[in-house]
Amino acid sequence: MLVKRLYLNQLKKLILPGKISLIVGPRRAGKTTFLHQFLKEKANKERVKFVLGDNLKIQEILSSRDQKLLSEFVEGVDLLIIDEVHFIPQVGYSLKLLIDTHPHLKIVATGSASLDLVHKVGEPLVGRKLTIKFYPFSIYELRRTYYRNDFELKQELEDILVYGLYPEIFLTPQKRQKQLLLSELIESYLLRDILTLENLRYPFLLKRLLQLLAFQISNLVSWNELARELGTDVKTIEKYLWLLEKSFIIISLFSFSRNLRNELKKSKKYYFVDLGIRNALIQDFTPWQKRADKGQLWENFLFIERLKRAALRGVQSNYFFWRTRYDQEIDLIEWRQGRIHPYEFKLKKIKPKGWLKFKQAYPEATKLKVINQDGFLNFVA
Repeated sequence: MLVKRLYLNQLKKLILPGKISLIVGPRRAGKTTFLHQFLKEKANKERVKFVLGDNLKIQEILSSRDQKLLSEFVEGVDLLIIDEVHFIPQVGYSLKLLIDTHPHLKIVATGSASLDLVHKVGEPLVGRKLTIKFYPFSIYELRRTYYRNDFELKQELEDILVYGLYPEIFLTPQKRQKQLLLSELIESYLLRDILTLENLRYPFLLKRLLQLLAFQISNLVSWNELARELGTDVKTIEKYLWLLEKSFIIISLFSFSRNLRNELKKSKKYYFVDLGIRNALIQDFTPWQKRADKGQLWENFLFIERLKRAALRGVQSNYFFWRTRYDQEIDLIEWRQGRIHPYEFKLKKIKPKGWLKFKQAYPEATKLKVINQDGFLNFVA
């Protein structure tokens, strides 16, 4: 059964003459399949040209600054679609030239790492690009386009928490095959892309760093401790974390601090964009009910699915966690439309010990919501 991606309405709104619409997200998240779904549903008579960024001939043309060559390339084209645009050297300058000289032209491009798009696409296109963050499958999408009812979704939730929501892995029924595909995804796509494109000096550190982070999801992370554990310096750790985040493998969360002297102000947490990747890195596919890290997985799952939901609905929010030096904490602070919305993630209905202190410091905050297994769907879907 096909999972219909729900980014379609966003893309339609962003495709404008004289603009480039960038769809950025992790490798194998379904961007190419989505583009084909988009083209299939197009009802107008636009003339479309679809090209692949890893094609050497396309790279030669679109890395050129030859105005005549570029004009011939898009002659008779209304919509140019470039899949995996980050493979094309210096493509941003060519796209700028196309947009400036062909104001009727619409351009859609996909890329698997925002770090490449910053270097190769972003700078020349300031004011000319619009961006969509594209994630693996989300509970928001599955609830609307795949499962017939919430009961079916909840029946598969435990497998989702272990194997994640990358399309190929999710749609593979055999668990052993899921495990093999996840390992292949890490080695052949996610890590290889960073190593190849960034020419890292210490490539062996990258996977080891990810493994350390995998054990620390939902916990505070110290760059100094990571550096000591890996036998390297803090600057290297900082660079590698930045690369991993810009490659959509991990996402960082800053601490929320405004009022109290004992609030943690410079701390960070890291979460994995996909739990299947996290579990594959530490080779732990223990069934959900037998896991010792259920609380960590639950927190990671809810935060990431909340991000996906916001991306699909076009909601603009900033996210933080809150903690004091006395271990009083709130798992997620969502700053939305000038309001503070606190959330706590629990497997059972337990009131967090930090709530009263937080409410005293931030009386303007909305009422705390505890998200557990009974009512999580309305939070993420």
